[in-house]
Amino acid sequence: MDIAIIGAGYVGLVTAACFAEMGHHVICLDINKQKIQNLQKGIIPIYEPGLKELIERNVEDCRLSFTTDYQLATAISQVCFIAVATPSKADGSCDLSYVFSAASSIAQHMKHQLLIVNKSTVPVGTASLVKQHIAQILKEKNKFLCFDVVSNPEFLKEGNAINDCMKPDRIIIGVDNLDSAKIMREIYSAFTINHDRILIMAPSSAELAKYAANAMLALRISFMNELSSLCEKTGASINDIRIAIGADQRIGYHFLYAGMGYGGSCFPKDIRALCATAETYDLDLSLMRATENVNIQQKKVLADKICRYFNQFNGVFNKTIAIWGLSFKPHTDDIRESPALSLIEILLSQGAHLRLFDPVAMPTMRERLGDCHQVTFCKDEYETAQGADAIVLATEWRQFRYIDFTKIIPFLRHLAFFDGRNQYQPKEMEKLGFAYFGIGIPINYSHEQLNTQKINEQNIIPISSTN
Repeated sequence: MDIAIIGAGYVGLVTAACFAEMGHHVICLDINKQKIQNLQKGIIPIYEPGLKELIERNVEDCRLSFTTDYQLATAISQVCFIAVATPSKADGSCDLSYVFSAASSIAQHMKHQLLIVNKSTVPVGTASLVKQHIAQILKEKNKFLCFDVVSNPEFLKEGNAINDCMKPDRIIIGVDNLDSAKIMREIYSAFTINHDRILIMAPSSAELAKYAANAMLALRISFMNELSSLCEKTGASINDIRIAIGADQRIGYHFLYAGMGYGGSCFPKDIRALCATAETYDLDLSLMRATENVNIQQKKVLADKICRYFNQFNGVFNKTIAIWGLSFKPHTDDIRESPALSLIEILLSQGAHLRLFDPVAMPTMRERLGDCHQVTFCKDEYETAQGADAIVLATEWRQFRYIDFTKIIPFLRHLAFFDGRNQYQPKEMEKLGFAYFGIGIPINYSHEQLNTQKINEQNIIPISSTN
């Protein structure tokens, strides 16, 4: 089938590449001319394992191309997928301006029957609004063309997106008529040869299902993070708690790891949008607000531990902190709302000097921080330790599991390790001589050593985003 993907961002590129891999002819459109020129040269704007190779193969086989031309994209396509950004507004609601801009451009250029599929994460009722919007433009232009708008939310995990798209656990299609459902089934037929994972439902249900899925996962993370605070007060271990409750088949182990909080382009934005949507119906989703509030506080927990520890050494001012991992999770270069970014903001505001390393997110963090004299970007995790007063594990990249600490210890000024992902065994770290601090894990240091001075949050200056 001939398909246009509007938006060459994370979702758009992965979807385009996977559709092409399954035999469709795909043209991917973006209004960013530089991005399209780079893609045409084989320069991929994001890091996702396997994506570059997938794009290169399908471009070479003439199943995938890139353009900025709406007239071309709509002329050669039977189906147009909208996969554009839906960022948060100041009040937390979803900004649909990119969605409606794409819909407008499709309507202005379409010359034959089209199926428009919304893959962006959008509030309940958006499919209906987009349909009305396109119909109005066609009416004004005296175009009498058949079209439909379908909801088909994505469920891609950054770092595993290719596998998620090629082998989905479910394909949700929100549709009002059988003809559109038939076309969508045809598009996804190659993805469901062994098992029919397609779920047909109303567009409103499909739209809300995406938010509900992310909200449930975020809720589990915040639950464990909040419980970790109680563990630290009582001497219990959150790791033991995770194993105990995860063994219950009704609960399972997924998303039960305590840490520095969740980040990325989905969970924070979607929780805020879900709450804002509920407000329009005079509903208060108190559980979702609590989930967000816990996450906001959790992003400060490790910084607070660091500042408390260094109070015995005249504070964190002028101390050098090594940070391992910058992306919000492994296997991606995405630093949007990353817990590491929150930690960096706090430590910089307290006058610390930072030595940073991430396997793939260094360019995006350089762009975000700009020219900051307090920050040094290092070639690897070992270089970050040179002259450091403490080490922080902020993102659990696999390579950080296999550190030879004997090569690091001689270069440290203090043996302090702050494990934001509970990656290491406390007793093993203590044998090496480290003062070790995890999340929700009992420590062998008294409250007198970790005095009660808190971070002065009024002095925290958020790093301005260039995204």
